[in-house]
Amino acid sequence: MATNQPRNMMIPQLLFLLISCFAFQIRSSSDAILYESFEDSFEGRWIVSQKDDYNGVWKHSKSEGHDDYGLLVSEKARKYAIVKELDEPLSLTDKTIVLQYEVRLQNGLECGGAYLKYLRPQEAGWKAKEFDNESPYSIMFGPDKCGSTNKVHFILKHKNPKNGEYVEHHLKFPPSVPSDKLTHVYTAILSPNNELRILIDGEEKKKANFLSSEDFEPPLIPAKTISDPNDKKPEDWDERAKIPDPDAVKPDDWDEDAPMEIEDEEAVKPEGWLDDEPEEIDDPEATKPEDWDDEEDGEWEAPKIDNPKCEAAPGCGEWKRPTKRNPAYKGKWHAPLIDNPNFKGIWKPKDIPNPDYFEIEKPDFEPLAAIGIEIWTMQDGLLFDNILIADDEKVAESYRLTSWKPKFDVEKEKQKSEEAADGLSDGLSAFQKKIFDVLYKIADLPFLSAYQPTIIDLIEKAEKQPNITISVLVSIVVIILTVLFRILFGSKKRAAVNNSETSTPAPAESSKDQSSGEEKEDENEKEDENEKEDAAAPPRRRPVRRDN
Repeated sequence: MATNQPRNMMIPQLLFLLISCFAFQIRSSSDAILYESFEDSFEGRWIVSQKDDYNGVWKHSKSEGHDDYGLLVSEKARKYAIVKELDEPLSLTDKTIVLQYEVRLQNGLECGGAYLKYLRPQEAGWKAKEFDNESPYSIMFGPDKCGSTNKVHFILKHKNPKNGEYVEHHLKFPPSVPSDKLTHVYTAILSPNNELRILIDGEEKKKANFLSSEDFEPPLIPAKTISDPNDKKPEDWDERAKIPDPDAVKPDDWDEDAPMEIEDEEAVKPEGWLDDEPEEIDDPEATKPEDWDDEEDGEWEAPKIDNPKCEAAPGCGEWKRPTKRNPAYKGKWHAPLIDNPNFKGIWKPKDIPNPDYFEIEKPDFEPLAAIGIEIWTMQDGLLFDNILIADDEKVAESYRLTSWKPKFDVEKEKQKSEEAADGLSDGLSAFQKKIFDVLYKIADLPFLSAYQPTIIDLIEKAEKQPNITISVLVSIVVIILTVLFRILFGSKKRAAVNNSETSTPAPAESSKDQSSGEEKEDENEKEDENEKEDAAAPPRRRPVRRDN
């Protein structure tokens, strides 16, 4: 026993030593190419844009509830721009590159961006203080949310080797932005095998291939052929599959003037019908207001109410025979449709070789020369922190474990306490969190892309109002069933009923043009789509002034 006790006491110490050495080995296995913790003031290392549009004030500030500092967006409804130049341009070819940073939406994010731009080398004479949305970048990465936009962007600007033009290539179906106010860490891993992986809080949310047309829009490799822009449809080209039969004749017994409905001669007035009673009568309890002025307000009339005598009777007022469908009704006659003997099919321009087509085995990434934040946001309180560029995934992982995870755990515990104080049990909160996580993954499914904004909006409402979670689930199920129904049966279109109308010529099909490569700084223009519904109020029977 005496010999075993010291050995047992040493085991925890050895484990701690091993873990410490392992952590140190991970952190030191490859030095970070760039790491910005913002523990010290950013002034002198980061350059604030002096362009007139960017009047938002950056501040060196602590994250709420922590002693950890970050770069803070301090004002609402402002444009912000700040940039840090690398010591030397960083090549992205033939090695793994990890881009990672933290951002905390301390006041939420209703409309704005929180992404980074990784700038390529600028033209000679460019100065960091001139940084703006026109400064060319290689990669744009990070959260953006406004209106129907809710995604963690990854945009690559790639140079077409044939024409020298740059084209923006957007990651298809990017993950959604976490809707809470916690610190989240975003990671993009670019591998030499053309693979891109997007992680949020260390969890993989998206995997893509840079050369796959399924993963980027437009694809990096253009189509081999395009529609000939100079090809024109011949004037005698007939696209009508069906035409009215020219030999058809209207039958002699076809009465086009016969009404659709006629009076039912067999109908009999119900017994007890009150012919002399009106359906509505003046409200006997209504009195003329004391402040009613006949000269200004007109002659006062009591408001109408339903005649109580009519409630017990089959009906009141003048009785009229109901109508029924006219068996002789045939409507307007139209010649039946027959196959068009001159039908040539739907015209489309011929395909020609794409002059801008090229083949590559790997993307020709532009070097990274600077990191910039150029955003427009309606919220303040956005806090950027721990910006990292590394060439080893383990380095990024170690920073997540040491710099991000402790803060996140503290924030999560605080959130649980607040939820408990609001009357939500920990079990229910955890269960709902799992539901929301699953729903966010469902929203990312490709076949639901057109409905993603609607689904995410429903999820966010449920997160704010947990009592409507079941209703949200039902709504999302209805959306999914609707989409599946359209996928399964959408192609089965019914033939046209109106035989007199000929088929409308369909527009010529054309292949999707490649982007002209102009520097269209999409940066997701913040456009709120405000839907306006005009509801017509039913007219009042008469102008009546009522007592309040």
